[in-house]
Amino acid sequence: MSTEDKTPSKKELKKLAKKAEKATAKEANNASAKSSPSTATSPAVTKAPPSYRLANAATNSCTLKACISSILNGVTLIPSSSGPSFVHGPSLLYGDQAIAFGGNGIAKALSLAGGHSITALMDDWMEYERCELRPALVSGNGTKIGVAMDKLERALEIHGGASVVGATSFTVADVVITCSLIEHANAWSSELVSSYVNITKSSPQYAAAQSLLQSLLPPTLDESDPSLLRAASFVFITAIHSICPEASSLGIETKAFKCKDIKHGDYQCNAAMAMFQKLKATGSLPPGVNSPVDMAKAIAAAIPTENPILDNLTVNGPGFIMARFKSSYLSKWVNSLLTNGAPSRPKLSKPSGTVVVDFSSPNIAKEMHVGHLRSTIIGESVCRILEYMGNDVKRINHVGDWGTQFGMLIQYLKEEYPDLHGDIPNITDLTEFYKNAKQRFDESAEFKKVSQLNVVQLQAGDAEYLKMWQVLCDVSRKEFEKVYKRLDITVEECGESFYNDKIPPVIEEFSAKGLISVEDGGAKCVFVPKYKVPLMLQKSDGGYGYDSTDMAAIKYRVEEIKASQVVYITDFTQGDHFQMVFAAARKIGWVTEDSHRLDHIGFGTVQGEDGKRFKTRSGDTVRLVDLLDEAVSRMEASLKERSNIPEEEIHATACAMGYGAVKYFDLRRNPTSNYIFSYDRMLDTKGNTAIYLLYAHARLESIITKGKAEGVDVDSLLKEGKAKIMLEHKSERNLGLHLQIFADAIEETLSDLYPYHICDFVYALSIAASEFVTQCKVLGSPEMESRLLLCRAAAIVMRQCFDLLGIRHVMRI
Repeated sequence: MSTEDKTPSKKELKKLAKKAEKATAKEANNASAKSSPSTATSPAVTKAPPSYRLANAATNSCTLKACISSILNGVTLIPSSSGPSFVHGPSLLYGDQAIAFGGNGIAKALSLAGGHSITALMDDWMEYERCELRPALVSGNGTKIGVAMDKLERALEIHGGASVVGATSFTVADVVITCSLIEHANAWSSELVSSYVNITKSSPQYAAAQSLLQSLLPPTLDESDPSLLRAASFVFITAIHSICPEASSLGIETKAFKCKDIKHGDYQCNAAMAMFQKLKATGSLPPGVNSPVDMAKAIAAAIPTENPILDNLTVNGPGFIMARFKSSYLSKWVNSLLTNGAPSRPKLSKPSGTVVVDFSSPNIAKEMHVGHLRSTIIGESVCRILEYMGNDVKRINHVGDWGTQFGMLIQYLKEEYPDLHGDIPNITDLTEFYKNAKQRFDESAEFKKVSQLNVVQLQAGDAEYLKMWQVLCDVSRKEFEKVYKRLDITVEECGESFYNDKIPPVIEEFSAKGLISVEDGGAKCVFVPKYKVPLMLQKSDGGYGYDSTDMAAIKYRVEEIKASQVVYITDFTQGDHFQMVFAAARKIGWVTEDSHRLDHIGFGTVQGEDGKRFKTRSGDTVRLVDLLDEAVSRMEASLKERSNIPEEEIHATACAMGYGAVKYFDLRRNPTSNYIFSYDRMLDTKGNTAIYLLYAHARLESIITKGKAEGVDVDSLLKEGKAKIMLEHKSERNLGLHLQIFADAIEETLSDLYPYHICDFVYALSIAASEFVTQCKVLGSPEMESRLLLCRAAAIVMRQCFDLLGIRHVMRI
């Protein structure tokens, strides 16, 4: 007999409910009787009455029925670590006494406990769910399902579609029926029943029940999950659950944290202090626990020594529990890394999707300068990280290719190149070209007037003017490509002009929904919460600006490209603008919090040694090409002085290291901060620089090469399936630990899309690798085979990090 079939009768449930009420009153009286005048100044702790506890919770309709009923009836439900031995499914306990079994029985009991009666009609429909609907859905038999669904549809038609028993939805009968329908959603099809089920699924009570269900589930660990954070948390939470099953429902943070100081441990649990205070307040402290330290010791004692994950458990300070990962656990993962030839990706609950990343975005007819450095570098890394996790990333270069400035640029082009016939003119200096055009515009009234007329012709679609506009775009693209090629940037141009014809329908849509505010002068604006200044969708003169284009762009990206995430990478001064764009998109209904994620990564300024914007000595903006070439030139000089690599490899190596140094110097810090640009610091061979990391990686590969000369060929061992790493020395175990942190580092990066998390990780990994090869003799040692393989494992993970950061690795320096 299933647990769902062991449903107590209504009489039994009423008796149990009365018994529970009496027990509650008795507990309260006992607590009152124990108080005395002598405790007036120091009141005794009042022991809390017994709680309703759910044992054997699982991710199924039985537990969901219990959770929704708990929310609807206002009855607090907490987990129980044990239930009746003869029941395998969910069971409801009051204190230590079992009072109901199965989803329907528990739903009834909680309804009665909440003071709600159950009518005969409700009871009949609950029997229908148990005896007719559920068996039909489980069987998958179309005929049986059809009969059961016909009966349900007739009842819904009678009662307006919201309930099977009356006009009010969410009766206990509706709860049990909809939970079964949700669990077997693929077995039936009915518009009327879908609407009925959606009443439950779209309700705040359902969302709260889903959250409650998660807190009731016993701790579990997915053994294919590479996260050390979740593995450590599982051990601690399991121990806490055995002592205090309701810890999660008390709002206590039970997960593990990475130790800040590795001398004390790898990971730690800080729950003991909060648990002690909460349980003391309710008089529920376990026997022998009189302080937070005692609580911490009790948690540590509840962790079996034979657990496969943690050991060296110690209690520090006021109740911090420190632990280290077992070498055997780390060895399993490190050997898997070797076998697969790559580190394990984090396991995420949210599936991958289509992501638009809007980055770089220079202006046409202007050369890329140092101001474009951060958006371009950060954007490329963000794209690589998202692609690594399986997302379909659209790398969008939202270039400034439209606007009134093109009137003067076209006029200057006509004057400077009067014989223009299709070939791209040899404009060698875009910056100079733009400055000269602007100077003519400012100094000549005639030039200015003709330029303004050019804008009208261009926006009207005149073929000649569009051709000259295209020439300017083509010249600019050639210059942009010089930068992109140096930095290994891949981007797809989709500039402002692409959205011109998409702006009017956006304004019409806002207007149709009553969201347009027409301001003085006729400007069409949209106000959003928290901002006094509106977005201007159309200027008073009928023109469009950044607000217009960005609203058309976000609509296109979420509705046409079907992006579930859109990321904008610009300087921090545009932060408010994009938050307003996001708010407007939510206001009109293009995006929702549940189905879309919108990010703006606002970066700080690149500064010179004087703390001001980085410029040349003459005060001009630094061309990005020149900046990058200077880094390579300096690196090339350094390699010629100190490196033993062949002459023909020096330039390629200098490019990899020079460009990598510029990138890493930017990526290793929080993008929101400013930083001072310094060739000396970024090209330093010591400290947290790309140069240090590339040398560390090359050193590992050099050791592997020397090992091959001594008879141990790492590649052959891997090919023959004979590779096995042993983590016996503390430096070996420490390196194994750092290798396995990779998945958590990637997951942390995905939370805010800041690549500096990966930089922090790979720098810490390189230090652990350096310590390992210093503390442990590799070549010529009895452990040479295992240690050479560990060197390769570290090199593999370092290369993966370099790739995510957009840095080319080198095998020797």
